[in-house]
Amino acid sequence: MKVGTDGVLLGAWVAVGFNPNSLLDIGTGTGLIALMMAQRTDAEIIDAIELDDAAFEQAFENFEKSLWNDRLYVYHTALQKFAKQIDETYDLIISNPPFFQENHQIKSKKRTIARHHTTLTYADLLQGVAKLLSQTGQCAFIIPFADELTFLDLALKNGLYPLRITRVKGNEITPIKRSLMQFSFVELEPQIDHLTIEISRNHYTDAYKNLVKDFYLKL
Repeated sequence: MKVGTDGVLLGAWVAVGFNPNSLLDIGTGTGLIALMMAQRTDAEIIDAIELDDAAFEQAFENFEKSLWNDRLYVYHTALQKFAKQIDETYDLIISNPPFFQENHQIKSKKRTIARHHTTLTYADLLQGVAKLLSQTGQCAFIIPFADELTFLDLALKNGLYPLRITRVKGNEITPIKRSLMQFSFVELEPQIDHLTIEISRNHYTDAYKNLVKDFYLKL
């Protein structure tokens, strides 16, 4: 799979100032977000899980070739199974989850698995995260803005409260497309803001460039 804007946004946006020592990337794909976390933090443990065979192999290869291969490990498994088998908890859990509903038609089967709710629903995701997250930990996601209220409701049912929400639009005249969301088990007033990616086609806003500049060779 190609590197997508959603993954880069989430990996650059998530707040890590609380110095997490252990991280989990759910549905890592090629390993992008886990690699970004290795670049941004000093966490000793950065685990990732991936169900798709080819994506798992690509993430494994990318981890092995990275500067941080001693801190990165990928498991070839589904979240539901992983959550039942692991007793440890993580300080930070991140996921760019599947988000298209099943009635959308996508030609590629692998892309379907990665982007549909067929293998990991929001309910399953948040239930697994709540089990694997330490009591002082935080978790972060990027989802379609249209799903924000549903996702918030499911998070609250699992004891997760929003800390930060950033609503993302492609440019000033387009509707909001994505919601970046960070949660914890502590109920606080969330910080809510907005981010616009482009001024015009391939002409990016300063806010977007400042957010992702550490991860692109050319922007």
